[in-house]
Amino acid sequence: MNIRSKILALGAAIAVVAGVGIAAAQTPAFFRIGTGGTAGTYYPIGGLIANAISGAGDKGVPGLVATAVASNGSVANINAIQGGSMESGFTQSDVAFWAHSGTGLYEGKGKVEDLRLIATLYPETIHLVASKNSGIKSVADLKGKRVSIDEPGSGTIVDARIVLAAYGMKESDIKAEHLKPGPAGERLRDGGLDAYFFVGGYPTGAISELATSSGIALVPINGPEVDKLLSEYKFFAKDTVPEGAYQGVGATETISVAAQWVTSAKQPEELVYNITKTMWNDATRQALDAGHAKGKMITLENAVTSLGIPLHPGAEKFYKEAGVLK
Repeated sequence: MNIRSKILALGAAIAVVAGVGIAAAQTPAFFRIGTGGTAGTYYPIGGLIANAISGAGDKGVPGLVATAVASNGSVANINAIQGGSMESGFTQSDVAFWAHSGTGLYEGKGKVEDLRLIATLYPETIHLVASKNSGIKSVADLKGKRVSIDEPGSGTIVDARIVLAAYGMKESDIKAEHLKPGPAGERLRDGGLDAYFFVGGYPTGAISELATSSGIALVPINGPEVDKLLSEYKFFAKDTVPEGAYQGVGATETISVAAQWVTSAKQPEELVYNITKTMWNDATRQALDAGHAKGKMITLENAVTSLGIPLHPGAEKFYKEAGVLK
């Protein structure tokens, strides 16, 4: 082979290697976010975050394709992360704690030791929605009534059982249904249900629509029973749904947990660092503020609260740089 041929061959080899490098650099990284039912708060918030962190154009994490996926909620999302069918997901802080510690709902099922926190998002309020003419004024009034406590695998069903127990009731004391919030609202409107539990940020669209179309009552979750419950379960906090959050409904005392975005310790540190950094940039801030009523409550300062499980090292690195974590 003469010198000219060698140079041409070398040039071709370099071009091939460079081409492979470019192709590798452009290979998208997929990052699914398990959310909840489409009628709840997780799904629209997940969509906003997925859009913000996706590397389309000059925004987001380069090469990242993030999608919000509808699911059965907290427990289902943690199971999907553990099984590798989701890269991340939203969960309630109580469910995350139980999963990581192997207690409560996860008693006897083993610990999900790889579960890691990306960010705490916003308070999730426990709504006990009753039909306007049901006569249900307190949790105690649910006895013998037709009540949906959500589907198995949701965080809502766990909290509904805790609330019932605080008032001395078991699931067998009510006529329990296991419906997602959307179908539960429809059944309530049609007179086939007296009340249903929903855990999520207020105002949530499905309940707002129900309040406007047929009227609802929000049942308070308060009193000495709740004070005892709060001393036993540290991931709950007192909360109030303000007057006007739902049409025709006055201020209602209740309790809340925290919505959290979690992932696996197996996700690369650099990837989660870049996702967390993008999550808290100005463009994402504007998208959250404009995109959903709950978006304004998602703040950098709140991101490192309710730390019932460890932060992912990539997220921890960013929060230390941002000065919100020592």
